[in-house]
Amino acid sequence: MNKIYTLFAVLMIFLSACKKETIENESGSSVQVDLRLNSPIPAHPQEVLSVAEINQAALEMLQSEGLVKWEKMDDATVWSALLQSDSLLSVGYRSKGHTDIENNIHLIDVNTEQWKAVKTALQDHILKEAQRLNPNMRLEKEDLFAFGDKELPYFNVKVWNFEILAQLRRMDYVRYAEPMGYGTQDEQRSDAGCGGNGPDWGIPTSDYTTIAPNAKVSWNYQYSNIQNAWNSSTGDGITIGLIDTGVSSGQANLNSAYSSGQSTGRFINKQGFHESCWWWWCSNDGVWDDCGHGTSMAGTIAAPRTNTGNTVGVAYNANLVSCRGTDDVIINGSKEKDGVTDSFYYLGNRNDVKIISMSLGDVFWSSQVADGVYYAYNRGKLIFCAAGTSLSWTSWWGVIFPANMSQTSAVTGIRTGSPMQRCVECHSGSQVDFVVVMQDRNNTNRTAITLADSGNQPSYTGGSSIATATTAGIAALVWAENPSMSRGQVMNHLKSAASNYPSRDGQFGWGIIDAEAAVLSAN
Repeated sequence: MNKIYTLFAVLMIFLSACKKETIENESGSSVQVDLRLNSPIPAHPQEVLSVAEINQAALEMLQSEGLVKWEKMDDATVWSALLQSDSLLSVGYRSKGHTDIENNIHLIDVNTEQWKAVKTALQDHILKEAQRLNPNMRLEKEDLFAFGDKELPYFNVKVWNFEILAQLRRMDYVRYAEPMGYGTQDEQRSDAGCGGNGPDWGIPTSDYTTIAPNAKVSWNYQYSNIQNAWNSSTGDGITIGLIDTGVSSGQANLNSAYSSGQSTGRFINKQGFHESCWWWWCSNDGVWDDCGHGTSMAGTIAAPRTNTGNTVGVAYNANLVSCRGTDDVIINGSKEKDGVTDSFYYLGNRNDVKIISMSLGDVFWSSQVADGVYYAYNRGKLIFCAAGTSLSWTSWWGVIFPANMSQTSAVTGIRTGSPMQRCVECHSGSQVDFVVVMQDRNNTNRTAITLADSGNQPSYTGGSSIATATTAGIAALVWAENPSMSRGQVMNHLKSAASNYPSRDGQFGWGIIDAEAAVLSAN
């Protein structure tokens, strides 16, 4: 009897969702949206999976496929991940006839009648189902939908009910329905990658070279031949976008002194995309760095060449656009996925931005963040992402998301000496494109130096993060030599000047870029 009742309930849910929505547009015309399900939804799970059980499913997928994608997990696991986090669901949608979103997302106008009708129909359906399944909650639209309207084809919504999730995953108009806020226990640390960016007063003179007018060149620049590249190019006229934790309000070299010394005539622009909460009315958290990581990356990319005794960036005459997308280095929270996606969209729309550097990532693939990457890439941006910095849960694993996307160039850090050996914290793998020497083989505490959160005494920093920022700076040196080049041409110059070229190593890609050779080949 119980089996018959369960089958009947499933059939009723399936039939109730087999309907067409007619959406009236502002122009008075109507668009019909077919929300029928392409298969029946399964029976409601008897219990919510534990975090340990979800992590085990993710681990097994990592071991078998090298990626963790929610779309390949069953409804019960995805629903459990929703309830074990903040219950925010990222819903990517498509208009009728649109299948190749990845390559055409930059051409989509979600404000056209057809796209608006699909979004409206889906949101109306979710609201009605939530009201039906939770009659005592008195739900209205503002109780469910988060982060406001977006210019890319996705939205974010609170979902508690298994039935709603299962329905969405079976609709042809839905591209993905994924938990936004779920992360492994290691990832839940709110301060991951933060702290420790105060001035280090114990830096020996062997860890830098002093050049005119009184600037410090980090010891590891020599392995990429950066200082010799400056004889031809310093990044003048190139704008680099940085997606990270912002820049410090107390570091003058990223504020009032950014255009000073031998780095005049350029600009730094700061944007904030990390929200203070998920409600539609929330404001962003501002542009300033509360972590220290973004300040380190910005310093490596483009710190000015001045007489203050501070470090100089790789592309010390380049412009910089800092986008605060997260509050730490792991893109695992709903607010962080939202902030990073918005950052990619913003930088994708800036015609002056040629390069994007992001030393952030996650174990789990996010289709929403991937939409942002697709958009920026399709708009011609050259995107560098960090291959990953080890946590205890992932220390054995290869390249993380989104560095493992084909639209990004993955970078990792290695130690001095031969053969190549990844840094203690760094990930490597077949998706790595370039490497940067940033750690001493015999003294792993000796890493690159860069701007501290304040003052003119540098600090140490490391990992695949600093390797990524360094490579973005080198790319700016090359592009500045011939600004009319395409992204592909710049990449070819970087590859051909790398130590492994014309071969590609299975762990370290094309190898270490000779910045001077890459610049001269672009002349």
